Amino acid sequence: MLDMEQVGPRARAAAAALAVLPTARKNEILRAIAAGLGEERGRIMAVNAQEVDAAAAAGLPAALCDRLRLTPARFDEMQSGVLQVAALPDPIGEVLGGRTVESGLRVVRERVPLGVVGTIYEARPNVTVDIAALCLKSGNACVLRGGREALQTNLALDAVMQRAIAGVAGLDPALGGAVTLVKGTDRADVTALLRADRYVDVIIPRGGQSLYERCQKEATVPLIEGGFGISHIFVDDSADLRRAVGVILNAKLQKPSACNALDTLLLTPAAARGLLPLLLPDLGRAGVRVHAHGEALALCAGYPVLEEGVAADLDREFLALEMNVCLVADTAAALLHLRRHGARHSDAILTDSESHARMFVAGAPSACVYVNASTRFTDGGQFGLGAEVAISTQRLHARGPLGLEALTTYRYVCGGDYLSRA
Repeated sequence: MLDMEQVGPRARAAAAALAVLPTARKNEILRAIAAGLGEERGRIMAVNAQEVDAAAAAGLPAALCDRLRLTPARFDEMQSGVLQVAALPDPIGEVLGGRTVESGLRVVRERVPLGVVGTIYEARPNVTVDIAALCLKSGNACVLRGGREALQTNLALDAVMQRAIAGVAGLDPALGGAVTLVKGTDRADVTALLRADRYVDVIIPRGGQSLYERCQKEATVPLIEGGFGISHIFVDDSADLRRAVGVILNAKLQKPSACNALDTLLLTPAAARGLLPLLLPDLGRAGVRVHAHGEALALCAGYPVLEEGVAADLDREFLALEMNVCLVADTAAALLHLRRHGARHSDAILTDSESHARMFVAGAPSACVYVNASTRFTDGGQFGLGAEVAISTQRLHARGPLGLEALTTYRYVCGGDYLSRA
């Protein structure tokens, strides 16, 4: 069981050492991690393949098995992501503004690390390395609690990172606690981390709705919420329908298990009549189950995997080859639908109307809003952040992909010429 009275002080000491570690030394650690991943690639991939097989044999959902799998491309992306983070500017110490006030006091606001970052996540073993790399570069210690289905892969990845940190000469020994992987799978470990407010400064959960609800209920540590949200694409009357087909297929098929994959397609009646005959054959060949609502049902007649949609479907994050199709009157009606049905994550409009695009961007409640682009771009790497800890859907502190800057806060540094207040 996780003992935060043992882990917490080590993480605190590591955070203090990281906060003053020069950028060059942080980058040296990251490059060592990337090199270690390359050296251990075969063994890590073999361990992961065994875990994927075990998950499938245990009857775990196909979407979860897909998130668990480290394909060669995903391994390459994970390894290159570490190097991309090393190449990014160090946010720590960045001056965010300053002034000299009437008293003569010089007031400067500068970026500093959050401190100790706890993360709780499911499947996705690449997240273990992504989060560790971002925390190291931003001067934060991290405590990582992955899912039981990925434990052996996470242990193999953690071993690489621990060896890399230990192998960089001349580092403060306290940095041995910079990355801590929770090695058990007891549910009580999650509770222990959520309530470790003496040692942990923020918890970032990354998973399904049930995980977020548990974190909200049990945490005494501040949370950054993210990940869950129904993703929509709205196609208006003016859209180039042939080009829209490619965007919709990408949003649904490129990675159906992703949190930014398309869940609900909203169409004006005119767009539906022109678009669906172009789109449905490709969706059918991919085996997508379509939940057609209201008048959209008749327009989808003859589709091979068709269901009449029910109200509850509109609040589902499918994470699989399923999607809703609905008709809405116009952009205003599409925005109303978004507000009613969990649009917090990634949502798009496909249009050739500048006024409709401006209206949609202004009215969408989402962390990431797209005009004529796939929702699948919501990703730290795609946004030039190197990697991400999670996708934040909250309104405070940070939103969207959480990269280096999102793992910082700020302080005021004030100076004078031996100045006393009058």
